[in-house]
Amino acid sequence: MTGVRIDELRPEHAEQVLGIYRAGIDEGNATFETQAPDWATFDKAKLPGHRFVALDGDGGRVLGWVAASAVSDRCAYAGVVEHSVYVHPDARGRGVARALLDALIASTESAGIWTIQSGIFPENAASLALHERAGFRVIGIRERIGRHHGAWRDVVLLERRSSAIT
Repeated sequence: MTGVRIDELRPEHAEQVLGIYRAGIDEGNATFETQAPDWATFDKAKLPGHRFVALDGDGGRVLGWVAASAVSDRCAYAGVVEHSVYVHPDARGRGVARALLDALIASTESAGIWTIQSGIFPENAASLALHERAGFRVIGIRERIGRHHGAWRDVVLLERRSSAIT
């Protein structure tokens, strides 16, 4: 992955990050969301220290992003997060998503987080394969969990358990 740098996701990346999110939404197999939130809403929902961007070689163009959110405010779930990872359509197939996931895994493990989870549409074969390569395992399929554009959709539930935290 030459010419790509992983950095902390900051407010100056907002416009590009939300643009990449919109592109994923528009493709129809990335999320139940139908529109990207504004920056304030996005920023508030993502955990500081566990959100990153992949930047091109000169550092100006955002190629992708990853961010984690808490799954619950209950103390029993303090070490469990869910995440999203999105890559600009023009940057796919270059290892960007894997580099972003690796950065997220490193940050969560150093923070004592023992589980990263995600829900992925079964039709998103590339994301399922990426997550499997990054050490995630399928927990199950949540059948007809929600409606998306008028149709019921299944979601594959995946998790990665830290071997560093026992």
